[in-house]
Amino acid sequence: MADRAITVAAWESLFRAQVTIMRALAAEFPSDVISLNEYDVLFTITRAPDRRLRLKELNRNVLLTQPSVSRLVDRLAARELVSKLPDPNDGRGTIVAITESGFTLFRRVAIIHMDAINRQFGDTLSESELRTLAALCDRLRTDIDGAQPAEAAS
Repeated sequence: MADRAITVAAWESLFRAQVTIMRALAAEFPSDVISLNEYDVLFTITRAPDRRLRLKELNRNVLLTQPSVSRLVDRLAARELVSKLPDPNDGRGTIVAITESGFTLFRRVAIIHMDAINRQFGDTLSESELRTLAALCDRLRTDIDGAQPAEAAS
């Protein structure tokens, strides 16, 4: 087990770096078109098979609380960027699918956002460092997700 002071210092450094980077990215984000939270939802859906995802899975994979995700999905559906469909395998569930217009908007914003990410983040670290950072963050997330009680993880 790592020394507590080193662990806390590493956490503090990671947290402050994340906040600094997010502020810089938010400043460049085309928020007149779509919010960062809306982008996060669309991004998550585009990574799912067939660009559709159960609302419950969407809730697990975005950085919002469950009621906020439901309201945001309703707003995206009203703008016809996503559609909400009944889950054919579970009548109580809802499938959220990105529409063609939603995907077109997502791609347009993603190009701008990826350029900002590269400038704010990718230009600072080497490819080797980026791979190491991604592996470390994936390991942290996987270990913590795996350690959560079943009701907390869902």
